[in-house]
Amino acid sequence: MKIQFNTDKNIEGHERLETFFAGELEKDLARFEDKITRIEVHLGDENSDKGGVNDKRCLIEARPAKLQPVAVTAHADTIEKAFFLAAEKIKKTLTTTFEKQSAY
Repeated sequence: MKIQFNTDKNIEGHERLETFFAGELEKDLARFEDKITRIEVHLGDENSDKGGVNDKRCLIEARPAKLQPVAVTAHADTIEKAFFLAAEKIKKTLTTTFEKQSAY
């Protein structure tokens, strides 16, 4: 499972942050490792330099083998909170997706 990070021009893509987030995703999605080919994480600040409530966005897209890509988005006041909210959403979505697939 390959994990790719993308940030907009308003987010500094620190290597330490990417390493931490990648480790968290690998831990959270370990049981799906053989079913997912790639994970893409898109981090952004929707208000740029201006402040705002819940203006940080994290979109996580999972690409399961032989299935359509699955994406979730979360907004929060920090990148970290947005990431963890999106990680929980993608874990639940993938669980549902693979449970439905195994039911058929």
